Amino acid sequence: MTDHDLILSALPTPALRIGSDDRIALLNPAAQDLFGVTSVGRHFAIPLRQPEILEAITAVRVSPGTRVARLVVPGPSQDTVYEAHVTALQNGVVLVFQDLTAMAQMDQMRRDFVANVSHELRTPLTSLLGFIDTLRGPARDDAAARARFLDIMASEAERMNRLVRDLLHLSRVEAEERVRPDREEDMSDLVGQAVATLRPMAEAARIGLNVTGAEVPHILRADRDQMLQVLSNLIENAIKYGSASGAAVEIDLRENIGLRGLVLCLTVKDHGEGIDPLHLPRLTERFYRVDSHRSREKGGTGLGLAIVKHIVSRHRGRLVIDSEPGKGSKFSVMLPIG
Repeated sequence: MTDHDLILSALPTPALRIGSDDRIALLNPAAQDLFGVTSVGRHFAIPLRQPEILEAITAVRVSPGTRVARLVVPGPSQDTVYEAHVTALQNGVVLVFQDLTAMAQMDQMRRDFVANVSHELRTPLTSLLGFIDTLRGPARDDAAARARFLDIMASEAERMNRLVRDLLHLSRVEAEERVRPDREEDMSDLVGQAVATLRPMAEAARIGLNVTGAEVPHILRADRDQMLQVLSNLIENAIKYGSASGAAVEIDLRENIGLRGLVLCLTVKDHGEGIDPLHLPRLTERFYRVDSHRSREKGGTGLGLAIVKHIVSRHRGRLVIDSEPGKGSKFSVMLPIG
């Protein structure tokens, strides 16, 4: 085995060498997992059959140097994307593969995020511009129409304000996600504060707020403002989307033994329509809504549960969602104590 082959065999990323006879002479362990050990001794065009890779191999043979090509390996749930560095040697061609799947996913997430934000802002902006044109023209002297249009414009502007505010909150939470809180807070006190703030909304909707387990202190390391945001988001969602008039939202605090010790379980349960299990895995995605029209009508931005997930993650906790159509929904936050 040559020195080149020893180096290739030690690489943690897939690498292979094609001999002067156009057959694969060496596959390192990572490349064996990718292409199969039986590819050794076969013509390189059999396992490396994608045109971009084949063109790069031909190019470095004609003009020695290094070429970069992309290899896409289909998978059961998603494709794996590799960047192949193809280099000509005296005794053949060497290919080293770098896995770019995570980077490709991040690029796609960024594109989706920009598209979603643009879509969310386009609708209220279009509405505002339309009403402004109308007020400048046909409704210039119509006092009744002017008052009605200004109310709608104020609502649309507030919708954009909520979206920008939630985007800033999400950005801030993500930036701090790896920094653990260093202050101790009483979760019972925070629950009482969140309930007091949201009680007028609940009373206007004729929905009760029942709290249990907050009679005694529950102390843990937490960011006060962020945990208030978690409580407010979960309780407000239960009031807006999960409860019919005359029903109640149940907020419960209790300590349990978890897999890694003592945990505080904060549960917000409603008795509404429930959520189809199909939606549950995606509820914490940015801008994902079960009912987009209803969410926008009630002022939702589609970012609330994404913010909750990141805050809970910063506190080294877990968010568990249980729901069944016709039986309501239960959102549980498990936070480690100590």
